[in-house]
Amino acid sequence: MAARPRRTSAPAALPLALLAALLTGCAARAPAPPPAAADITAFSALRPGSALDGPAAPWRPWIINPARARTSYELVVDAQSQRVVLKAQGSAAASGLEQRLDVDLQQRPRLAWQWRLGLANPAADLRERARDDSPARVLLFFDGDVAALPAREQWLREKAALLTGQTMPYSTLAYAWDPRLPPETVVPHALTAQLRTLVVASGDAALGGWQGFERDIAADYRRAFGREPGRRVGVGVLTDSDNTRSDALAWYGDIRLLPAPPIRAAAAP
Repeated sequence: MAARPRRTSAPAALPLALLAALLTGCAARAPAPPPAAADITAFSALRPGSALDGPAAPWRPWIINPARARTSYELVVDAQSQRVVLKAQGSAAASGLEQRLDVDLQQRPRLAWQWRLGLANPAADLRERARDDSPARVLLFFDGDVAALPAREQWLREKAALLTGQTMPYSTLAYAWDPRLPPETVVPHALTAQLRTLVVASGDAALGGWQGFERDIAADYRRAFGREPGRRVGVGVLTDSDNTRSDALAWYGDIRLLPAPPIRAAAAP
């Protein structure tokens, strides 16, 4: 267990409600979550309309701030692909879904997923805390040496635990859409150095159609944090619009962990 940080190293005036909005896995979870899984449960493997908040559900509600409205998540059959996908919809809302994992990054170092945006949010801006919304985010949670974190990060973790009753992950890498930032932009969080967002899509050119992504997790983590990632301990999705007080609509396809691509043999001279 990490040593209790000194209070004098933390910003005493930081509002507790603001800490509850940290997008670092400090959400209020059910008291008895299922054991960590070795793989991400595919939405297409679940039945349309099946519960996402039952005791045996692989995906669990992730409450960012109990004082805010929740995003609605529902398993539906997509009209375009005729497969089961996750529909996310909300108005001035913020909540997500997560699944606990225990995965070695060396075995499956790549992440692939699809999403479809139903509404853009031109007022959002991931760089500004007051407008930090996105209709579509996929998040990875990582383990690490919590005891080595600076005192301020320790203080944030302690306060988040008091608010939520849960322990924050060591770090979080988020992949997100933004209305104007170009893809490959890395956005640090305003409050914690343990959350970084990588923009993978922007603008509304692809609005209404499915977009597919495949990422090298370790390479992205090194770009975002400047160090090697630890073991993956969770995955999440987040559609939020609470800061901009707007509407949000998106669909998520399956999120998959993939092995490294085979090494191609060099061509003969």
